[in-house]
Amino acid sequence: MYQGYFQDFLTGNDTLRVYDNDRLIFASNKDRLIPLMQYLDGFGRKPEQVAVFDKIMGNAAALLCVKANAIEVFSPLGSELAIQTLAKHHTKHHLDEVVPHITKPDGADWCPMEKLSVGKTPDEFYAEMKRRIQPPTEC
Repeated sequence: MYQGYFQDFLTGNDTLRVYDNDRLIFASNKDRLIPLMQYLDGFGRKPEQVAVFDKIMGNAAALLCVKANAIEVFSPLGSELAIQTLAKHHTKHHLDEVVPHITKPDGADWCPMEKLSVGKTPDEFYAEMKRRIQPPTEC
């Protein structure tokens, strides 16, 4: 059902799209995990099941997709850790290229969010992300 949408996503400028059946309900061109966090935090009543299209599906994104009630995810690049998480939560995945883990742009080390996500549940990772992006409180 979503294959045509995926081809459109690959040629577009969005980094994330979320569909409720065949209706686009959220899109963003922001980088990293920001769009998924914005969807989780700022989108009113979320559908019970969605399809997520993300430019990079590392384990961190996979955990947030599970938190978002994704039943299916699509990405041109994903990690083996993400596949394990998605499989554990019975989320279908379509990843064009699979790598052992997502790395920093220079390839020298793991992506910090990939590292942070290891061993966490979707709720634990989401809570950690919320804690990290909270503005500091003034005394």
